[in-house]
Amino acid sequence: MIRSMTGFGRAQVAGDKLVVSVEARSVNHRHLDISIKLPRLAASLESEARRVIQERLQRGRIDVTAGVSAVRREPTQQVTLDVPLARAYVEASRRLAAELAIAEDPPLAWVLDRPGVVQVEDAEPPAADVVWPLLEAALGRALDELVERRETEGEALAAALRDLHEGLVREVERIGSRVPQAAARRRERFEERLRALLGVYPIDESRVLTEVAMWAEKTDIAEELTRLRAHFEQFALMLKDGGPVGRPLDFLIQEMNRELNTVASKADDLELSQSAITAKGLLEKVREQVQNLE
Repeated sequence: MIRSMTGFGRAQVAGDKLVVSVEARSVNHRHLDISIKLPRLAASLESEARRVIQERLQRGRIDVTAGVSAVRREPTQQVTLDVPLARAYVEASRRLAAELAIAEDPPLAWVLDRPGVVQVEDAEPPAADVVWPLLEAALGRALDELVERRETEGEALAAALRDLHEGLVREVERIGSRVPQAAARRRERFEERLRALLGVYPIDESRVLTEVAMWAEKTDIAEELTRLRAHFEQFALMLKDGGPVGRPLDFLIQEMNRELNTVASKADDLELSQSAITAKGLLEKVREQVQNLE
């Protein structure tokens, strides 16, 4: 399966106390570039989240944002009582009352108001080992959706590339079929120039053949066409096999472009030149599409 590098996925997983939501987006990039934004209580889990992403994706700029919230609204602080300290306050109050001959116990409000009896502390945040199973599940589901969208777009790109590949093959075969005619026209032009120069003097056929042979050697594109055909076969095979083919195809396109440039530089025939230019235009479209592949 061929994938593009563009996709989006979202997922949410709820536990007994927490809900974890994840959004994942990807765009084109030469390498795998991962950016992860986690809430503070899950910051220590970034390396684990990064590992999960690296196992699923090969290329692209990946932006992942996660959020953690409570299932039920709970206090963010907790209240504790220092009962031994409160008892000490009460006992000290009673001793003082006995000394002063006051027959009453201290009221509860007075006891609670004594320093240190009531303590208010921030509630303990969930531990990382509680958050991670939920984060891992949500991240996995978000990546599932992202990969599915990348595969859908990849199929469309692969279909477009197959059409462009067929066009390239046709142009190169057209070039190959025009080579004999181009050679014949080259000889005709050479003989016409000689007649114009020599006038009534006879033409030395052996010299004509020598000059034509030398020119044919300079303009021979048989090797370039053979290599192009081999590259086209490899291109079609990569599209068929699928997988992360973006980088190999990009390299193969560079090789194709090198061969087509040589063909264009050697061509001394108008139709050959036009076909070479057309082929280069098709190859540029191929290159643009391949830039989107993983």
